[in-house]
Amino acid sequence: MTTPHIFITRRIPADKLAQLRQYCQVDLWDEELPPPRQALLEHVQGVKAILCLLTERIDAEVMDSASPQLKVISNCAVGYDNIDVAEATRRGIPVGNTPGVLTDTTADFAFALLIAAARRVVEGDAFTRAGRWKTWGLTQLLGQDVTGATLGIIGFGRIGRGMAKRAQGFDMRVLYFDPVSQDDSYATEVGAQSTDLDSLLRQADFISVHAPLNEATYHLIGTEALAKMKPTAILINTARGPIVDPDALYHALKDGVICYAALDVTEPEPIPMDHPLLTLQNLIIAPHIASASVKTRGKMIQMSIDNLLAGVRGERLPNCVNPEVYISG
Repeated sequence: MTTPHIFITRRIPADKLAQLRQYCQVDLWDEELPPPRQALLEHVQGVKAILCLLTERIDAEVMDSASPQLKVISNCAVGYDNIDVAEATRRGIPVGNTPGVLTDTTADFAFALLIAAARRVVEGDAFTRAGRWKTWGLTQLLGQDVTGATLGIIGFGRIGRGMAKRAQGFDMRVLYFDPVSQDDSYATEVGAQSTDLDSLLRQADFISVHAPLNEATYHLIGTEALAKMKPTAILINTARGPIVDPDALYHALKDGVICYAALDVTEPEPIPMDHPLLTLQNLIIAPHIASASVKTRGKMIQMSIDNLLAGVRGERLPNCVNPEVYISG
């Protein structure tokens, strides 16, 4: 049997790479940065599988370059907005992702951002390192209380529910908006109340975004939404950068429309060093590291490998985002 040829778009740990090389002929893009578009198109030619990250756009053009051998696309991420899933489905190509494994890790980080923004932790560190800490003062770096505040969650999937669970420990009132989720039993368990987006924006002290990126959520948080928030509100986004309009956010933070924001994702990524958001003090920006724990990233890579190997063997993917490809015509 011919050894399947696969392309991995980024570096992975040596032990995981060795695991794949037991079964596949591996072409690895051994760089820290993603492959340029032309390089991506060249390296996928004739491959049976692609293991990619969310930084690589896998569309019809890429599939054409790999065609007709391409049997599986394995995305090392929960979200898959970087892949044209509809096109893959049309071609009968299963697409894998890594759901569930990063729920707690991402919810932990989102809540860490919430507390850090509320209590101005990053500003305080910079204040100290700049030699500005001269004494204790009653009005120095005042922040917002978390305990007893209202948390608004946009998107009540696994990570959104994880945020609600963590909020219980701070006696927070939890509102959530999710036009899809019907998980009323879990909402009741964690004391979360479903509401419409307008009410959530107006009532919440903290708003945490956990929705997928799609046509309905692109720039969902823009000028109009920000204007509905409290002037003391704090926005957290660990989902996808384009859900928040960066220009609208800049003006809202600069003009005091809202108090603070903390982002793990931006539009674009990475954020350009000359972007006006980077001039603001009332903003925390992390480099998309919400799932970046040793344990979680290791599980994500293993799940991606399991999906890929199943695909090249003609087996059903353990985690498939388009299971309709398995329905017999």
